[in-house]
Amino acid sequence: MTQDEMWMAKWREVMSFIETNHRNPSKYDPEERAKFCHWIKHNKKLMKANEMKPERMAAFNELLALSEKHRRKNQYDTIASHSKCPR
Repeated sequence: MTQDEMWMAKWREVMSFIETNHRNPSKYDPEERAKFCHWIKHNKKLMKANEMKPERMAAFNELLALSEKHRRKNQYDTIASHSKCPR
């Protein structure tokens, strides 16, 4: 298996996780952190340093868009907006 094939396999795995669970991998769950979070963080660093292969860039941007869609919301803001009590 080539590096590109391994990268795409991991990309599919992360995309599948986010689509199935409707959330991003948790950095607090040791298994999710080891399987997904480290890979995402590493690829973000490559992208910001402009070292990511161009053919991977579009796929990774798609993953980031899906990740942003399922971004965790601040619970305080959610509770405050639904609260009927004046502040």
